[in-house]
Amino acid sequence: MAFVQLIEFSTSKPEEVQKVLEQWEQSSQGKRTARRLVLGRDRNDPTRYCEIVFFDSYESAMENSDLPETQENARKLMELMDGEPVFRDLDVVEEREL
Repeated sequence: MAFVQLIEFSTSKPEEVQKVLEQWEQSSQGKRTARRLVLGRDRNDPTRYCEIVFFDSYESAMENSDLPETQENARKLMELMDGEPVFRDLDVVEEREL
């Protein structure tokens, strides 16, 4: 079953967050199990972001989470966030093109 993780966070350093995400993308190439990433910014609060990460399954998400590159990425991102992130772990029960 496909799996999606939503990560909601606030930051006053969006350019630095983007650099860390790009570094993770390069360092985890060929290892990561994340299939797609979407980063959105809240129109009503430009310091609030939502990262949506797509995986083939919950198990592949946990494999990705255990990568040293992902652990390092999470540590760096936490330093750039204003407060604690909120994680939502979602099993995909329906997916369709509209």
